[in-house]
Amino acid sequence: MESGYTAIVKKDGDWWIGWVEEVPGVNAQESSKEELLISLREALNDILELNREDARKAAIEDYEEVPLPA
Repeated sequence: MESGYTAIVKKDGDWWIGWVEEVPGVNAQESSKEELLISLREALNDILELNREDARKAAIEDYEEVPLPA
């Protein structure tokens, strides 16, 4: 199974809009497809980092991080 994320992108008038289908809340709007993909990657990285911080805070202490293969 391949690991990664999928962007759904489309042209809407003068704008390109898109979402990352696997992660709710990761979306962007830009004037070009290339800029949109950059913004989606940045938004994805930001939300994943926030989720990591929240998970670590919830664990408080004495926890272990274990990678899960896709």
